[in-house]
Amino acid sequence: MAATPTAAAGTPVRTVRLKRGEQPTHSTLSAFQRWAWRMFRGRVLARPPDPSLEENLLKAHMRVRADEYMATVYATTLVAGVALAAVGVVVGALFWLSGSAFLGIGIGIALPVLGPLLTFLLLAGMPASRAKERGRKIDRRISPAMSFVSAMSSADVNVDQIFKELGRQKIYGEVAEEAAWITRDTELLGVDILTAIRNGAQRSPSKRFQDFLQGVVTTATSGGQLKPYFLQKAQQFEQENKLENLQRVETMGLLAETFVTVVVAFPLFLVIIIAIFAIIGGGGAFMIEILWGIVLALIPLAQFGFIFFMYTLAQEMN
Repeated sequence: MAATPTAAAGTPVRTVRLKRGEQPTHSTLSAFQRWAWRMFRGRVLARPPDPSLEENLLKAHMRVRADEYMATVYATTLVAGVALAAVGVVVGALFWLSGSAFLGIGIGIALPVLGPLLTFLLLAGMPASRAKERGRKIDRRISPAMSFVSAMSSADVNVDQIFKELGRQKIYGEVAEEAAWITRDTELLGVDILTAIRNGAQRSPSKRFQDFLQGVVTTATSGGQLKPYFLQKAQQFEQENKLENLQRVETMGLLAETFVTVVVAFPLFLVIIIAIFAIIGGGGAFMIEILWGIVLALIPLAQFGFIFFMYTLAQEMN
C-alpha cells in the first residue's frame, strides 16, 4: 500500500509505502501550542532558524518543528510572567503589611523578573537536555544490544533485518528506538539501508552509537565483513561497560565515606559546638535559630543530595 502525494508538473513524486490497512498520520499540536503559534508566529519567523535547536529536537525525538517549539516557549514564558507577577504582588503586599517592607519589595520584584527568565532558559534548554538524557540511556543499553546484533549476524541475517528485529526488542530501550527509526527510513521512506544507517548516525545523541553506525557504513562500503565487526564491537562495548560499572562502584564507595564525614559527623560536631556557645556566650536566641536551621534544613538537604547522587549512579548501572 502506498500514499502518493500530489506534486506540481515536472516535480518528482516520492512514494511513501505504508503497511496494508494503515493510514498516514502526522503529529498534532495541542490547543495551547496552536494558540502560541498564532500569537508568536511573526516573531519566531522573523528570527533566523536555529540549526542547533532543530538538531536537538531531532535527537530528543520531540516531534515538533523548531519554530513551533520556540513559539510555545514564548507563550509559556508570557503566561508564567503574568502568573508570577500576580503572585509577587500578593505575597509582597502581605509581607509589606506584616512590617517586612524590604522583603516584600524584594519578592514583588524578584518573582516577576526572575521567574519568567528561569522559565525561558529552562524551556529553551529542554531539547538539549532531553537529547543528552537519551544519549546516556543509549550508552547504558548499547552493550546488550550489540550482543543481540552479533548473535543475529552470526546467523547470517541481513543488516536491514538485524536493525528491524533490534527495533522490535523494547528491552533495549532507546537503542531499539534508534534502530526502529532506521527501519522506518528503509521501509517507509524507501531509503537504502546504508543511507538510512548514515542518517541514523547523524541524528543519534550517543557518540558511541554514532561510531558504531559509521563503522557499519565504512565496513560495508569498503568491502569488509560485517560479522567480525559486530563481534568485535560487542566485545568492546562489554569491556567498556564493565570498566564503567567498576568506576561507578568506586565512586559510590567514595560517596559513602564522604556521607559519613559530611552528613553524620560534621553536623553532629557543629550542633555540639553551637550549643556550647549558646550556653556559655551571649546571643542564645540567635544560636538556637542557627541550630534549628541546621537540624531542619542543612542536614535533610545534605541527606537528600547524597541519596539523589547514589540513586543516579545506581540507575546508570542497571
